[in-house]
Amino acid sequence: MTLPVALSGTDVIGQAKTGTGKTLGFGLPLLERVTVAADVEAGRAKPEQLTTAPQALVVVPTRELCQQVTNDLLTAGKVRDVRVLAIYGGRAYEPQVEALNKGVDVIVGTPGRLLDLAGQRKLDLGHVKALVLDEADEMLDLGFLPDVERIVTMLPAKRQTMLFSATMPGAVIGLARRYMTQPTHIRATSPDDEGATVANIAQHVFRAHSMDKPELVSRILQAEGRGLAMIFCRTKRTAADIAEQLQRRGFASGAVHGDLGQGAREQALRAFRNGKVDVLVCTDVAARGIDVEGVTHVINYQTPEDEKTYLHRIGRTGRAGRTGIAITLVDWDDIPRWQLINKALELTFNDPVETYSTSPHLYEELRIPEGTKGTLPRADRTRAGLAAEELEDLGETGGRGARGGRADARRGRGGRSEGREERQEERSEPGERPARQPRRRRRTRSGEALAATGAPAVTEAPATAEAPAKAAPAKAEAPARAAAPAKAKAKASAPAKAEEAVAASETAEAAARAPRRRRRTRPVAEAPAFQTVETAAAEAAAEAAAPRRRTRKAAAEAEIPAQAPAAEQAAESGEAAPAKPRRRTRKPAAAKAEQAPAEQAAGAGESAPRAPRRRTRKAASAAPADAE
Repeated sequence: MTLPVALSGTDVIGQAKTGTGKTLGFGLPLLERVTVAADVEAGRAKPEQLTTAPQALVVVPTRELCQQVTNDLLTAGKVRDVRVLAIYGGRAYEPQVEALNKGVDVIVGTPGRLLDLAGQRKLDLGHVKALVLDEADEMLDLGFLPDVERIVTMLPAKRQTMLFSATMPGAVIGLARRYMTQPTHIRATSPDDEGATVANIAQHVFRAHSMDKPELVSRILQAEGRGLAMIFCRTKRTAADIAEQLQRRGFASGAVHGDLGQGAREQALRAFRNGKVDVLVCTDVAARGIDVEGVTHVINYQTPEDEKTYLHRIGRTGRAGRTGIAITLVDWDDIPRWQLINKALELTFNDPVETYSTSPHLYEELRIPEGTKGTLPRADRTRAGLAAEELEDLGETGGRGARGGRADARRGRGGRSEGREERQEERSEPGERPARQPRRRRRTRSGEALAATGAPAVTEAPATAEAPAKAAPAKAEAPARAAAPAKAKAKASAPAKAEEAVAASETAEAAARAPRRRRRTRPVAEAPAFQTVETAAAEAAAEAAAPRRRTRKAAAEAEIPAQAPAAEQAAESGEAAPAKPRRRTRKPAAAKAEQAPAEQAAGAGESAPRAPRRRTRKAASAAPADAE
C-alpha cells in the first residue's frame, strides 16, 4: 500500500502490525530515489548528479535494528550496486570514516554516532533526498527527540520524510507533522484481525511467583515443538542472571543487554540466528524490529512497562504468516500494571491464573511432557553453544572489560593498537628508528646502581679466580691478584664493556632524576665482599674517634656487671664482699660536715663545742627581765 505513494515522493506515515514487512515498505522507494553509477551508464541520470555524499538517511533506535535494516537494504539494492553503510556506536570510528570518504549512497544509523560524525565534519548530510524514521514512536519519544531535531536541522528543507512503526499514538503523529509536508497516513490492517495483536499468536498469561519463575521457564523450554525462544526482562541484571541460570541447567542460552559490549551482543545474535544458541535472554533493546526466522516461543519473564512494549515483544514470533506462542509471567506486584495493558489491548486476561512449575494446567496448555524437570537431559543438549561462535574484534570504544567482548587477538585496521611484532617490523624499515634491545639486569645496592653510588663495581672473574675473590676480607693482596685476570677480560671485551657503561650511566641518571622515597630502616652491616681494605680501615678509624656518650641508664648497667666479679672473688677467699657504694645526697653531706669538728675534738681529748642555740620569740622576751 505504501509503495505507490512513497515512489511518488509524498511524505508517508506508515503503520502496520509487527512482521508485515515494513522495512521493504520504505526500503524500496528509498533505493529508487538514489542516483548510482548504473543509472548514468543506462542514461537515466546525468553524470553531474553523482555524488559521494549520502543521498538517503534511515534513523533507527537500536544498534541491532541498524544492522538488520542495513543487511535488508544491501540485499534489495544488490542489483543496482547501491552502497549502504551502517553507522552506530560501539564500533571503531576509522572504518566508518574510511567508508564515508570512499562514497556512500544510503546511511542507516543511530542518532548518537550520526551526530558525532556530523559534528566532526566527517559526515555531510546536505545532499539527503529522503529521510526515514524507523520505529518512529520510539524515535520521537522524549529520549531521542532532541537528537532527532538536531539531525533534521542538518538536512535540506526540500526532502521526502517517511515514518514507520507498529504503534503510532496520536501525540506522536501530531509531533511528526512538524517535520513533514502534507503527509499521507497509511494504516495496514486485515479485515479478520481483531485488536492490535496478531491473530496467529497464541497468548498465555500466568500469575507466577518470582522465586519459582526460573524453574517454570526451564520446564516451558522443554515443551513439544519448541524451536528458538526469546525471553524478555525489564532489567539488565535480571537478563544476565537468567541467562547464567539456564546455562547451568543445560540450555544453550545467550544474552543481549546494554551492559554487554557491541561485539558480545552481535556474537549472541549471530549464534541465535545460526541455531548454535536456541534461547536468547534480552532486554527491550531486542524487542523492536529484530527478525529471526524460527522463533516459536516468546516469554515475558517480567511484565512489560506498557502496551506498546508488549506488542513489540510478542511480535518477535508469528512473523510473515507463521504461528507462535507468547507467554507472560505476571508477579503479584505487577498485577495492576498488567491490568492496564490488558484493558488497553482489549485482552481477556484481566485476572491471570495462579500457576506454579508443578501446576497441571501448565503442562496441558503448553504441551509439556509429563515428568519434565527443570534441568535439560544430557541427551537433548545438542546445541553448540555461544562459545562456538567467534567473537569479533570491532575496535570497540569505551569497552567494559571482559564483559565488553574485547578479543585477545591483535587488533585489525579499526582497532586502537597493533601487535608488538608489527610495530617492531615497522621500526626496522629503512629510515626508521631501530627496535630497542632489552636492557641487561644490573647489580644494585639499596635500589641504586653501584656505579652511581661510587662503590667499586664487581667484575666477573673466571672460574679459577673465584676462590681468591672469596678470600678478599682475609688477605689484602687478594683484590690485587684478582685484578689481573679481570683486566685481561676487560681488554678482550672492550666493546661490550662500553655498552655496559653507557647502560649503567643511563640507569644512574634515571635513578637520580626519579624522586626517592625515604624509608626508615635499621642499619645493616654491608657484606665484606663489597668493601676494600682502605674503606674498612677508614670506617674503623671514624668509629674509634667518635666520642661515646654515657647516660645514667648505661652507667648503672655498667656498674652491676663490674661488681659481680668482685663479689664472687670475695666469696671464694672467705672475705666479706665490698659494700655497695651509697649515693651521696644533700642532707647526708650537710650532716657529715657538722660532725667533722666534733670528731677532731674527740681525737684531741677536748670537749666538743656546743652547737649554738636558736633564739625564739619567747626566749627573746624573757631576756630583758633577767637582766633587770
